[in-house]
Amino acid sequence: MKRLFAFPLAILLISSLFIAACSLSNRTVDAKPQADAEAQENATPQEITLATTTSTQDSGLLDYLLPVFEEKTGIKVKVVAVGTGQAIKLGEDGNADVLLVHSRAAEDEFVEKGYGINAHDVMYNQFLIVGPAADPAGIRQTSSATEAFKQIADKQAAFISRGDDSGTDKKEKSIWKEAGITPEGSWYISAGQGMGETLRMADEKQAYTLTDEATFLSSKLNLEVLVQGDKTLFNPYGIIQVKSSRKQEEGLKLIQFFTGEEGQKLIGEFGKETYGKGLFVPDARAR
Repeated sequence: MKRLFAFPLAILLISSLFIAACSLSNRTVDAKPQADAEAQENATPQEITLATTTSTQDSGLLDYLLPVFEEKTGIKVKVVAVGTGQAIKLGEDGNADVLLVHSRAAEDEFVEKGYGINAHDVMYNQFLIVGPAADPAGIRQTSSATEAFKQIADKQAAFISRGDDSGTDKKEKSIWKEAGITPEGSWYISAGQGMGETLRMADEKQAYTLTDEATFLSSKLNLEVLVQGDKTLFNPYGIIQVKSSRKQEEGLKLIQFFTGEEGQKLIGEFGKETYGKGLFVPDARAR
């Protein structure tokens, strides 16, 4: 009797072990895709979007700085180079994580409206009024940007405007306003382009234009610097974190790099070997 009782018991025990093993196997199979997904997510490089003005891209500054940041942090930076106005709009719409732009009034408004945080001055250079060596409007000897613009308008000499709501475009419009002039007519051409393209157009048409110093020096065109040094032509750049960004930690690291000791040193050195002077002057400070 004992043997007959033990046989079914053994079968029952074996069946229980088989069911338990199947259950464990199912759980292992179910868990594998989840584990793979988590591993893939952790392995995907972090990426943030930097909306910036064309001058930081066209001058080569970002190609110089960002690889250093990416190697140090493992954070990839996607650059969207547009006019300052468009860059700020990207920030307002939540389509950028950090802004690097150069229109202080527009930057302050962006922060005041609650779109931006952690705003810093980061660097500066100057705007230049450039044109053909022949200087048909005779602005080379003028004492100010405003006076130069007045003479260009009086002579109706060809002038190429960026016309793209960039920081340079905003500065140009403010100089015309200060001069009491509304530029119009066939002599005044709105390019609707970035700084590099605007300079090339001015070169082709032997026209005047307003440019940032860094893009001009790196452009290697035949235009000449005719007016510089006026305090009106001061060109500061700011870096701002977008408040709605979901990548606050990564965005803050980028700002800390640009405003920190290493980033500021690199900014100050950029261009010295090629042009004999830095294209930007480091000037980091929290606002």
